[in-house]
Amino acid sequence: MAASPESTVAHASVLMPSQDLPEGSKRVRGPDFDKPINLADLLGSFETIGFQATGLARAIEVIENMRQQRTNPDEPLTLFLGYTSNLISSGLREILCFLAKHKMVDAIVTTAGGIEEDFVKCMGTTVLGDFHLDGATLRKKGFNRIGNLLVPNSNYCAFEDWVVPILDTMVEEQEGPERVKWSPSSVIRRLGKEIDNEESVYYWCYKNDIPVFCPALTDGSLGDMIYFHTYKTDAQLTIDIVADIRKLNDMSVHAKQAGMIILGGGVCKHQIANAMLFRNGADYAVYINTGQEYDGSDSGARPDEAVSWGKIRAGAESVKVYADATLVFPLVVAATFAKAHWAAQREADKAW
Repeated sequence: MAASPESTVAHASVLMPSQDLPEGSKRVRGPDFDKPINLADLLGSFETIGFQATGLARAIEVIENMRQQRTNPDEPLTLFLGYTSNLISSGLREILCFLAKHKMVDAIVTTAGGIEEDFVKCMGTTVLGDFHLDGATLRKKGFNRIGNLLVPNSNYCAFEDWVVPILDTMVEEQEGPERVKWSPSSVIRRLGKEIDNEESVYYWCYKNDIPVFCPALTDGSLGDMIYFHTYKTDAQLTIDIVADIRKLNDMSVHAKQAGMIILGGGVCKHQIANAMLFRNGADYAVYINTGQEYDGSDSGARPDEAVSWGKIRAGAESVKVYADATLVFPLVVAATFAKAHWAAQREADKAW
């Protein structure tokens, strides 16, 4: 029986022939769990899983290239790391501390909470809670909720007891014969020195001379302490943000190559990206966040939007991973910085 014209059209529409696949196309394929697999091989398999797994594999590749380029004898890469305060509140703090301790980054940009929460954790414990705990009940009990984390308010009281005498001394140095001029980065460096605690990210930044920039330094508990302090002293602490924007932008301008790893959005993301504008864009960029671009926010913008502004170079190695950084950044660091660190340790043990 001959096919009707209608069925012939329908058949052609449903079973339209394909062109040849592009040369070098990779087959979508996941890991084979019928045999044992280590972490390195598992993460390697992400490249061909698809969706955000492929994005994560690409982020690992770009960050590994950045890591290696930092030791390029002719054009060493300057690596800028940015993150939001909630990540210091989380267990990601230990990973950020690892990077600072071993001087694996060259500069950090974060928010006020990203500074103070590091020191607050030296004063007391942050514990796991639940996203659905009642806010009014927590308020009565003196617990502050950060997602599913809880911080006792007594930790901030201890932070005040520690930081106020330091602010007193800083004002004395500002008003005394030294005439010290403070910037956000020099305040953070001083606090990193005073904390003298190896669990602190900023202790290691102080030890390793890694500048830490915080354009919104007063937007948190530290700002609260500075505010209260203005009523306890004749002279107010003066913090010069212009000094830091010059210092950060100069680091970008003088970088032979520049790369950025940005966890989250907001101030830390844009401050680094904007600094890249002064050198016609970063050479490498990895964004890890859950933001979407459809509201026009910089936080949710993809790397290609930064290319249009000259903040990432056309043709640069860049990727955005749409994911919670606490899920994926430990894997990224394990596959790059930590992997190289462990290999160096093994070689040192052999030599010993």
